[in-house]
Amino acid sequence: MAAITQSIRRSAIGLGLFAVITGGTIAVTQVFTEERIQEQAARAEAQALFEIIPESEHTNDLLRDTVQLPASERLAQSGPVTVWVARKDDQPVGMIMPIVAPDGYSGKIHLLVGVDMQGTILGVRVTSHRETPGLGDRIETRKSDWIRSFEGKSLGQPPHREWNVKKNGGEFDQFTGATITPRAVVKAVQKALIYFRENRQIIRARLNEPPSLREKNLNPEAIAGESSNTEHS
Repeated sequence: MAAITQSIRRSAIGLGLFAVITGGTIAVTQVFTEERIQEQAARAEAQALFEIIPESEHTNDLLRDTVQLPASERLAQSGPVTVWVARKDDQPVGMIMPIVAPDGYSGKIHLLVGVDMQGTILGVRVTSHRETPGLGDRIETRKSDWIRSFEGKSLGQPPHREWNVKKNGGEFDQFTGATITPRAVVKAVQKALIYFRENRQIIRARLNEPPSLREKNLNPEAIAGESSNTEHS
C-alpha cells in the first residue's frame, strides 16, 4: 500500500513539474513572439513613412519628430493623435497621420496618410488589415498600385461628392468582387483631409510653421470671405 501511495505521489510531482515547465516555456515563447511581432510592425511602419515622404524630401529625423494633435472621431482614434513631421531647413513641409477605416469588409483598416502643409496628399499606405486575400488585400502596394491613386488629391480635387468608388458615382476604382474595402479606405482618407482643414491653425502652431506672406496680409474680412467660399466648394 505504501509503495502505491509513493508511486502516486511521484506521479503527481512529475505532472506538476511538467505543467510548470510547459507553462513557463509557453509564456516565454509568447513573450518573444509578441516582441518579434512588435518589431516587425515597427519596421513596416517606418518603411511606410519613408515611402510616403522619402528621405530626399526632408532633412530632419522623421521617425523622432512627432507632435500630438487633438483627438477626433474623423480619424476613428480614441485619444490624441501622434503625427510624424517632415521638415526641410527646420520648416515643416508635411506630416503623416495614423488613421483608421472602421468599416472594412473584415474589420478595421489601419492607414498612414501624408499631407503637405496645403492639405494635398503626399501618399497613403496601409499598415494592417484583415481583408480578404485576393480581393480586399489589393489595398496593399505589393498587390496593386491602387493606394497610390490618392497622391496629389485634396479636398475639392476631386469634388466632395466624388470621394467614393466609381460604382457609387465617385472617382476611385473599386476592386472586382470587392467594393466595401476600397470604399472604406476612400472615406477614411477624405475624413483625414477634413480633419486637417478643421484643425489647420492648431496644426500649424504645433508644427511651428510660420504664417505665409499671404496669411500675414489677410484682414478679418478676407479670412471670413475665404471661409465662406471654402464651405460652398
